Amino acid sequence: MSDDKYPLSRRNALKCMAYGGAGTLFALSGGVFTPIDLAIAASDRQGAAKFGKPLFVQISDTHIGFNKEANPDVAGTLSQTINIVNGMVDQPALIIHTGDITHLSKPAEFDLAQQLFTHLRTTEMHTVPGEHDTTDATVTEYFSRFGKASDNKGYYSFDHAGVHFIGLINVLQFKPGGLGTLGEEQLAWVAADLKGRSSSTPIVVFAHMPLWTIYEPWGWGTGDADQLMNQLRRFGSVTVLNGHIHQIVQKVEGNITFHTARSTSYPQPLAGVGSGPGPLKVPGDQLGAMLGITSVNVVKHPSALALNDTALA
Repeated sequence: MSDDKYPLSRRNALKCMAYGGAGTLFALSGGVFTPIDLAIAASDRQGAAKFGKPLFVQISDTHIGFNKEANPDVAGTLSQTINIVNGMVDQPALIIHTGDITHLSKPAEFDLAQQLFTHLRTTEMHTVPGEHDTTDATVTEYFSRFGKASDNKGYYSFDHAGVHFIGLINVLQFKPGGLGTLGEEQLAWVAADLKGRSSSTPIVVFAHMPLWTIYEPWGWGTGDADQLMNQLRRFGSVTVLNGHIHQIVQKVEGNITFHTARSTSYPQPLAGVGSGPGPLKVPGDQLGAMLGITSVNVVKHPSALALNDTALA
């Protein structure tokens, strides 16, 4: 993407969006996952290493095909994000995309997204669909490209470096303003998948809509997530990753850390601010103040995290 066609404020806005919403690096240190802002990891050659070996980067809500005023160049900001990942000194082993790869589930949108993903140096990518990826009449466009891992069910698991990963789907019954749904069949599958696994196994769960209720009036949650959490509480280290709300919200509940990711496409309003969720348009020179960098450091207690939020403007 060339910046020449944009005025200075627009060019800076795109840079802010790429760095403020690029993604999150997760490092494994002493069996505990630590989220580190990707911009910091990419710019600090020693900063990421002290947290442990980089294992994966979470990218979310790329919305390829979106072209409204909130960001008319989502392909450009995704390309900048990819450049940040590729520029990391220690390459992550995995990329996890937590949904809304596209904006309208169109074949051309998926084609472009896949083309852009080929530029990642880290070639192992795992995905789950967002509601924007399943709006086509036959709900086949996402699965024809990314369905093999889950046998076209949308949920699956795999192991990497001693960590058990579980990808879930909670958008197939999506209605605007409604909560996500896992369903009895998927919950039963999770129970079978976890059966017999040691409670000392680190678990990473990833889905699109939040697996805890952040703001029910806007549908920012999953209605039957408590049944899933009941199955996960026996494990000593559980990290739950989501997208959908285009901003970082985090909480720790016992041994479970919940983390929602920023988008690479456009911001959304804070919960309950304004008439509802959706692309948040701000003047280009104010965009940086609405996106931020969050650094998360391990403190002496192994399960404690220290967060530092800094606005980009």
